[in-house]
Amino acid sequence: EVHLVESGGGLVQAGGSLRLSCVVSGGTLNDYVVGWFRQAPGKEREGVSCFFEKDMTRYYSDSVKGRFTISSDTSKNTAYLEMSSLKPEDSGVYYCAAFGFCGPYGMKEYDYWGQGIQVTVGS
Repeated sequence: EVHLVESGGGLVQAGGSLRLSCVVSGGTLNDYVVGWFRQAPGKEREGVSCFFEKDMTRYYSDSVKGRFTISSDTSKNTAYLEMSSLKPEDSGVYYCAAFGFCGPYGMKEYDYWGQGIQVTVGS
């Protein structure tokens, strides 16, 4: 069983930065896809970014491209989402997920999910 635990969320002013972390247990980070999703109140969950280290696949949604960076530290089995130039519309609950599809044009169908962490960007 794979477990994921997010941290690093909080409140930040527009234009600021945050780094989310996702500690993964129950597997080796190199062996599977990891992705970040977010959900704002009243909106559908949105795939933000994903990666697969084995083939260096990276995906970013258009809404975050150029501002967010996904990365990992395999020695810590931890994935990161570096978020910069944050906007109020980036606010929501961010989820780390594993064992899904990550391609150059999108991400979907993840089997394991973290509990989610709140990110709030003030205007």
